[in-house]
Amino acid sequence: MIKVLIVEDDPMVAEFNKHYLRQIEGFELVASASTADAALQLLEKSAVDLILLDIYMPGINGLQLLDNIRKMGRGVDVIIITAASDIASVKTALRLGAVDYLIKPFEFSRFQAALSTYREEVRVMESREELSQADLDKLLFHHNEHVIPGSIGLPKGLTRNTLQLVWEQIESMRGAEFSTEELAGLVGISRVSMRKYLQFLSEIGVLEVEVLYGAVGRPSYKHHVVPGMRDVLQSYLQG
Repeated sequence: MIKVLIVEDDPMVAEFNKHYLRQIEGFELVASASTADAALQLLEKSAVDLILLDIYMPGINGLQLLDNIRKMGRGVDVIIITAASDIASVKTALRLGAVDYLIKPFEFSRFQAALSTYREEVRVMESREELSQADLDKLLFHHNEHVIPGSIGLPKGLTRNTLQLVWEQIESMRGAEFSTEELAGLVGISRVSMRKYLQFLSEIGVLEVEVLYGAVGRPSYKHHVVPGMRDVLQSYLQG
């Protein structure tokens, strides 16, 4: 597993990055830090392979932190995730050895491409003692390709076509809350089957569930779409 440290001062962005990271196999979140000082302390006591690093932070900024890490001789890779889009920041990050640079706001597919590309590079490096020129060229120029994986596998028992129908019906409701029974009736599948699809959508963060307790009887469950998470689902719908 590739051990990851997230360095981001915005709690909401940090949570999004954590959620995105959980969707990609082969990575393990070690910790997160909101300042450069906290990040340096974590690096001293934790094994970290990859840092997802913001630039705009209070005190020491991300580029200064990256410079300090390089001067310390730490063999850790860095992917910049920031709103800084100026040429100077990009050049500085690349000169300091950042393996990729994502400009906020970005789509999940771009995040996925960055992490998948990095994971493949790690796999190749760890499986060989020497590289041919062709292998090396593939690694060096792979950053410019960022081929998005065609699709991510669905859990057993779910199909892409039915998931597409479920999602289209949810989108047609324009943000309104709905129950499992309501959506099952609209799509035309059983409540048991619909429950599996809604559970999957909740697990990947596309839906949130609210439990409503009445005066008597069992609680009811209402689902609603989480804003900004549509791109996560699109990665599963691509064929």
